[in-house]
Amino acid sequence: MAVFTPFLFTAPEVAHGAPKPVMVHYMPWFVSQPYSGSWGWHWTMNHFNPNVVNTNGEQEIASWYYPLIGPYDSVDPAVLEYHVLLMKLAGIDGVIVDWYGMDNFNDYAVNNQRTLALFNYTRKAGLKFSLCYEDATIQHEIDGKYITAGAAISHAQQTMLYVQTNFFSDASFLRLSNAPVLLNFGPQYFYNSSDWTSIFSVLNATNQPAFFTEDNRLAVGSGAFDWPPMWMSGGGTNTLTAAQLQSYLVSFELKAKNQAWPGFVSSAFPRFHDIYAQAGVGSSYGYLDDANGSTFTNTLSRAMTNNSAIVQIVTWNDFGEGTMVEPTREYGYRDLGIVQDLRRQCLD
Repeated sequence: MAVFTPFLFTAPEVAHGAPKPVMVHYMPWFVSQPYSGSWGWHWTMNHFNPNVVNTNGEQEIASWYYPLIGPYDSVDPAVLEYHVLLMKLAGIDGVIVDWYGMDNFNDYAVNNQRTLALFNYTRKAGLKFSLCYEDATIQHEIDGKYITAGAAISHAQQTMLYVQTNFFSDASFLRLSNAPVLLNFGPQYFYNSSDWTSIFSVLNATNQPAFFTEDNRLAVGSGAFDWPPMWMSGGGTNTLTAAQLQSYLVSFELKAKNQAWPGFVSSAFPRFHDIYAQAGVGSSYGYLDDANGSTFTNTLSRAMTNNSAIVQIVTWNDFGEGTMVEPTREYGYRDLGIVQDLRRQCLD
C-alpha cells in the first residue's frame, strides 16, 4: 500500500479492532460547466458563481473549502478514477453513495447516472459499493405531483426492484452476513417498520437487506448508524463541543448494546462547517471544529476499535457541509493519511 508521505499523520497508539469494512459516504451530485455545459446546484446553491475567480485562482463555489482538483463533474471519468484510486491507496474498502432514486424528478436521474458511473469505477478498483437511500424524496415527489401519497409504497417497491437489479445483484455490493447493506438517511417519510416490510417484500429472499437507519433502529432493521449530531449545538453560529460529541457517541453505542441490535454502523468525521446561511438556502446547522485533525482521528479510531459491524467515514466530498476527506487546498492529503495510518494500527 502506498503512503501519502508528505502528509502522513502519526496517530497515537490505539487498540486493535476486529476486521470490518471501512466505507466512505459519497455524494454523486456535482455538475460542472466545463464537462456538462452548466454548473449544478451543489457548486452554486443559486448564489455562488464558479465562473468568478478570486486572486488565489480559486473559483467561487458553495463551500468554505476548495477541492485540490478544482470544482469537478461527478460523471467525469478522470475524476472517478482519481477518487477510487485515492480511496484504494488510503485503505478505504468502498463507498456508500447518497442515493435519491432513479426518477426523472429534480436532479434524481442525474445523480443516479453519476452513481452508476461511479459503480463502474469502484468495481474496477476492487472496492465495495453500497447505498444510503433518501426516502425524503417521496414527500418531494408527492409535493411535486410526480406521484400520489396513495402510491408511495408501490413506488418505493419499484425503487427497491431497481436497486435489486442494478446494485444488489453485483458481486461487489457490500454484504453483511450475506445480506446486501442498505442505509436510509432518516427515515424521513416511511417512519413505520411495517412500511419497510411491505417495501422489501418484493425483493428476493437472498436480497432482504441488512437495513440501517439514522440513530435509531427500526424493527425491520439490523441496526442504525450515527451521524454528526449538529442538532446538539443549537445551530446557527453555535459550536458542537467535544464533550457534546463524546456524549452522543457514547449514548449511541450504549443504545445499540442495551437494545441488543444485531449490528451498527459507526461513523467518523473530520469537522462540520456548512455554507447554507451564506448561500441563503437556510440556517446553518452549527459548527464542529476540525481541531487540527483530532476530531477525525478520535472518531475514526473509535469506529475502528468498537464493536461496530461497519465503519462509515462522513464524508468523501460533501463540500456544502465541509465534512469532506477528499484532498483540498486547505488540508491537502492529511485526512487520507489519517485513514491510512489508523487502518494500519487498528485493523491490519
